[in-house]
Amino acid sequence: MAKDWKERLGVVYSTNPDFGYDKEEQESEETLPSRQQDLRVCLDKKNRKGKAVTLVTGFVGNDDDLKDLGKMLKTKCGVGGSAKEGEILVQGDLRDKVVQILQKEGYKVKRSGG
Repeated sequence: MAKDWKERLGVVYSTNPDFGYDKEEQESEETLPSRQQDLRVCLDKKNRKGKAVTLVTGFVGNDDDLKDLGKMLKTKCGVGGSAKEGEILVQGDLRDKVVQILQKEGYKVKRSGG
């Protein structure tokens, strides 16, 4: 309750004694089964000081499932990376290996870009 004010940004003051601020509940996105996911795997070097990363996009689901998939990919590839905002970053040019791993897990995967 200490940070309750952050949820009320935009409401300054109300003279109504019965006023109750309605918080907008974030709907957690339903995670599609792996066979219905349409993932794209590409190589990305932009804004990374020339370092190559394998980028997996197109994941539909909640953040926990995205992080679990990212952790599994990073573990099987033996590298670092991150998973946020619907994208999974795997350090290095590991497109072929990532595509094979995702196909074994039952995902529909397309390799995009060069």
